[in-house]
Amino acid sequence: MTVKEQCENVKRMSGTDVRKCMKCGKCSGRCPAFHEMDIKPHQFVSLLAQGRIEELLKSEAIWSCLSCMACVERCPRAVAPAAVIEAVRDTVIRAQGANGMKAEDIPPMVDELIPQQLLMSAYRKYNK
Repeated sequence: MTVKEQCENVKRMSGTDVRKCMKCGKCSGRCPAFHEMDIKPHQFVSLLAQGRIEELLKSEAIWSCLSCMACVERCPRAVAPAAVIEAVRDTVIRAQGANGMKAEDIPPMVDELIPQQLLMSAYRKYNK
């Protein structure tokens, strides 16, 4: 798959129009995982718009993203950096031929103190 095809595939999977981003950085300012990310949410959108998909595919930030959608909520232009990050993560997982988590792996990890939102977010993040 060519670089251009990979970029188009990630854009399609994310459903995000990266051209709408005005690079204000509000998404990154709201991100609770900002300090753990080598590429920040606004940079994901910018790099994808520039066609620099290789950098995104090698990023550790795809595993640091909490999928909390705070960046989406903060964006004044309705750009979804979290969707871009998730699409890049899915691309990497599919290229590896792996699946990070299966439904049967969850019950042993569950206790009454874990919020249901956390479980659903983790399942969505790792089950592609």
